[in-house]
Amino acid sequence: MMRRGRGSGLSTLVFLLPLLLVFGVFSWIPILRAVVMSFQETNLVTPATFVGLQNFRDVLADPLLWTAVKNTLYFALLALLFGYPVPLIAAVLMSEVRRFKGLYSALAYLPVVIPPVVAVLLWKFFYDASPNGVFNTILGAVGLGPVSWLQDSGSAMPALVIEATWAAAGGTVIIYLAALTGVATDLYEAAEIDRASIWRKIWHVTLPQLRGVLLITFILQIVGTSQVFLEPFLFTGGGPANSTITILLLIYDYAFANSLGGEYGAATALSIMLAVALGILSAVYFRLTRSWSRS
Repeated sequence: MMRRGRGSGLSTLVFLLPLLLVFGVFSWIPILRAVVMSFQETNLVTPATFVGLQNFRDVLADPLLWTAVKNTLYFALLALLFGYPVPLIAAVLMSEVRRFKGLYSALAYLPVVIPPVVAVLLWKFFYDASPNGVFNTILGAVGLGPVSWLQDSGSAMPALVIEATWAAAGGTVIIYLAALTGVATDLYEAAEIDRASIWRKIWHVTLPQLRGVLLITFILQIVGTSQVFLEPFLFTGGGPANSTITILLLIYDYAFANSLGGEYGAATALSIMLAVALGILSAVYFRLTRSWSRS
């Protein structure tokens, strides 16, 4: 019976049960509860009232929603322009280094180790708008600035993107460095025999070999930037003039901004809408890139 159980995968299921139980209790039950709450009017204090799709209508009618969507897309675009290529470039350059490669990897990963709240508070000190601020002092040394980093609606979002890129790039660098170890060395040797420059080796050897990893990190980047919350919450609180309010920050405001009881129905409705939109985007993305990632 034991051999039959192992052959049918019963022993594997037994070992998986604790994980499935924990995952179900802490992941799927809250998700299902959120779906139910999105059709209710509730503040978790008074009894819930079923309102159907009214929460979704209220959210779509909120003019602040479209400001949050625009700001989130702007953050995602800037993060893709700055945050997506920077880890790749850093990983490729570190892979070419012959000495102290471990030290460079540790330094690249160091921002990930720093607690996010501590990192934001540190950068908030750097972004001091006075001429004596850290970054403004550096700009003043070359005849630029001062810049009102977080107090100006034009520079607030790029400032958030710079900090977010610094904080998150280290983990992606490690992923790329691990992927680079799987690149066939004979391809580099053939490129060196042909006297290819480092940029030609990167373009014709490295990038094609990393194609699958690049596709995964690209969609993870989009999903992650679409759910940005910590930076606008701690840096600016959505200001100035709602220029940095994002979808997750709007969800937080729905649920917790009112001390007398939040609009949890509207918050969960917007959460479900965001999850569905990201799910559709991910499915379309993987569908369009399936053949390209395998070629």
